[in-house]
Amino acid sequence: MIDPDSQIPMVDLKGQYLRIKPEIDNAIQSVIDSCSFINGLQVGEFATDLESYTGVRHVIPVANGTDALLIALMALKLQPGDEVIVPAFTYIASAEVVALLGLVPVMVDVDYDSFNVTAAHIQKAITPKTKAIIPVHLFGQSCPMEEILQLAEANDLFVIEDNAQSLGSVYSFSEGKEQQAGTMGHFGCTSFFPTKNLGCMGDGGALMTNDDDLAFRAKMIASHGQSKKYVHDVIGCNSRLDTIQAAILSVKLHHLNDYIEEKQLVAKRYFEGLSGLNSIVLPRKMPYTSHTFHQFTIKVTNGKRDELKKYLAAHGISSMVYYPLPLQEQEAFTDIVREGEQLPNSELLCQQVLSLPIHTEMTEEVQNFIIEKIREYAEQGE
Repeated sequence: MIDPDSQIPMVDLKGQYLRIKPEIDNAIQSVIDSCSFINGLQVGEFATDLESYTGVRHVIPVANGTDALLIALMALKLQPGDEVIVPAFTYIASAEVVALLGLVPVMVDVDYDSFNVTAAHIQKAITPKTKAIIPVHLFGQSCPMEEILQLAEANDLFVIEDNAQSLGSVYSFSEGKEQQAGTMGHFGCTSFFPTKNLGCMGDGGALMTNDDDLAFRAKMIASHGQSKKYVHDVIGCNSRLDTIQAAILSVKLHHLNDYIEEKQLVAKRYFEGLSGLNSIVLPRKMPYTSHTFHQFTIKVTNGKRDELKKYLAAHGISSMVYYPLPLQEQEAFTDIVREGEQLPNSELLCQQVLSLPIHTEMTEEVQNFIIEKIREYAEQGE
């Protein structure tokens, strides 16, 4: 029985912690016992574990996902005025780091069905000033990377994958090869924000690359530009993953595949329970990628998205709009978007999307209640 006074959250971090509490507590205690709070052994161990999990040659842990993107751009030696293509439908960090370095973020539209940028959208925006592409693997599945990589190679462009939401997603190439999202471009960047697929108990992030030289440069930049202690070869920054967070992440990494499977089961129940509603479009799973369902994002096509959100809230059900504005409409970017650029899918998605609760601790009873309320509201309007 659902308590009418309780709030159904988007995620249940406490429940996830309690399930593995002894492992987490022991990991934290081991760091406290060692007093190696900065760059302790657990940081290197976690990097090695994540390299093994993803199949990438180098993992460089940093303080957060935004720093990972910033350091990747710095490592590529781009110059002020160079253009970097980013999707308009995403979180601001992907474009914010571009602007911070004096580069030009060029927003492009996304595919309406997958929420992700495609090679066709990117190609229209390429100019002689274009130097890099940041495809964002949104909501849990990979962008169509085969075509994007081919386009990048043909135009001599760098590729930085923003994989903050899709760690664990697997991309399938046409010849049958499979590769983890975040390991296909020159850099992959991810976040360990607590609600991500692999989340710590604070802030954290990482870069991934198969290029030895880029890995060396990124490590230098993340440590004040040092090639060795007190020898500074380049201008860098101070971005490091706390040892306690690394210890926590090593524990949770061993559970990541189980977490993904559990969220896929929740998604399956949503697909079964919400099918056949005229005003609700369910997320589309693309054939070339697995889906980790970082978010389960529906589209409300009758213009009543905000009304549905209020209806769910009145019944104690959380929901979120990711994202209410495309980047070209954010005040910070109003002077950057090229005049006359049309981004209809991004604008429409911002009016329609609604993300529902999905997490590893969700019970079938709670989910059935959510489905019941959505169907109840949708059927009232039919």
